Amino acid sequence: MADAILLEGIQVPAALGVTAAERRMRRPVLLDLEVGTDLGAAGRSDQIRHTLHYKRIFEVVEDVATNQEHKLVEALAARIVDAVLAKFHADWVTVTVRKPSPIAGVLEHAGVRITRRRED
Repeated sequence: MADAILLEGIQVPAALGVTAAERRMRRPVLLDLEVGTDLGAAGRSDQIRHTLHYKRIFEVVEDVATNQEHKLVEALAARIVDAVLAKFHADWVTVTVRKPSPIAGVLEHAGVRITRRRED
């Protein structure tokens, strides 16, 4: 199935960094999500009850990013995927996390992309 809800260009502050000083700074991270689910019923009915509400997905992403400390972008990405799969009936989730300017003047972004499928 190729259906997916997209949330792209999310920017939220995160306690992210290897050192405690970095995590205290709460710098913004850039996030993109693809949430795989069958969108056929929603397309036919035009009713929000037949889909996943993207505002609620955003709220889960924002909560994980801002209310937990993460040393690695890999950990932040995994926690977001786990939270979305736990709270929504999605078949799979792909998240891309980018940390802007991790090395001043040398690197625009550093990041990861992970995909996890629901375990049956």
